[in-house]
Amino acid sequence: MKGMVGTGIVGGTGAIAGAAFLAYAVRGRSAAVFGESVYRGERSQAAVALTFDDGPSESTPALLDVLDKYSVTATFFMCGVNVRRCAPVAREVHARGHEIGNHSDTHPFFQFKSPGFIYNEMARAQEAIQQATGVTPRWFRAPYGVRWFGVARGQAKLGLRGVMWTTIGRDYRWAAGRVEHVVVRHASNGAIFCLHDGRLTSPQPDIRVTIEAVERAIPRIRDRGLSFQTLTQMLGPRP
Repeated sequence: MKGMVGTGIVGGTGAIAGAAFLAYAVRGRSAAVFGESVYRGERSQAAVALTFDDGPSESTPALLDVLDKYSVTATFFMCGVNVRRCAPVAREVHARGHEIGNHSDTHPFFQFKSPGFIYNEMARAQEAIQQATGVTPRWFRAPYGVRWFGVARGQAKLGLRGVMWTTIGRDYRWAAGRVEHVVVRHASNGAIFCLHDGRLTSPQPDIRVTIEAVERAIPRIRDRGLSFQTLTQMLGPRP
């Protein structure tokens, strides 16, 4: 009986450890189990990167106006379905000097999906962005930050580098003041911020929280002696 109890404890501990490792592999910002995952730039570089997920949307131009006001360039991770709906907005993002990344086609959870499903999501978004803007994205951010089997293969086939974030602003949930506080508090050399210019694939999203938080945070971050860069400026092209 004692041996059986001991075996059960060991087995249970192993299962817990395995589950914890899988959770880290799927969602951990530094985890590279399912593909490359960059989550910050060099700490010696006095710059931060603003990134915006889930666009483009009908609300994106108002955010672009704020970035223009402060001469800030950012990286926009676009969903293919949103690009097809808002192709002129996607082109405007590019025309205003911002970088465009791939954020999947329909923003699904990748966990437990097949490698073929994952590749198709990445490839369709890549195609939509190329057709609408003439840009071939070099950066990929998985929806919800969830990686799974097939992501690494998709990134390799499409020439994409995986990137997560140093800090997520949760601008889809929090008030503008709280988002501003979190972003400014974590503004340090090499920081990559994840914000949103859309709300998944919903049309006409309300992103006033994002716009207000960004407009208030940019001058405060600059006061710290930090500049703003796109991901390619911060991390460089693929070696």
